[in-house]
Amino acid sequence: MADEDVVIEFLQGKSAAKSKFYFKDFLPLFPDKGPREVKKILTKLVNEQKLEFWSSGSTTMYGLKGAGKQAGAEGE
Repeated sequence: MADEDVVIEFLQGKSAAKSKFYFKDFLPLFPDKGPREVKKILTKLVNEQKLEFWSSGSTTMYGLKGAGKQAGAEGE
């Protein structure tokens, strides 16, 4: 399974409980990779518009594009 697929599957499996996750939540998915490598995987998915960033100003979270409560309000 490709690294990107691992991230997507993780997010889809958790979508009933949460829609946004901290960077640190993704690190256990790749115990053999360092934080920089995991960040590259997430950035690639954001660039492909499969994931999106969400920022509160003090923290950045990741989620599936168009998922979550804020999805309907974006762009207003």
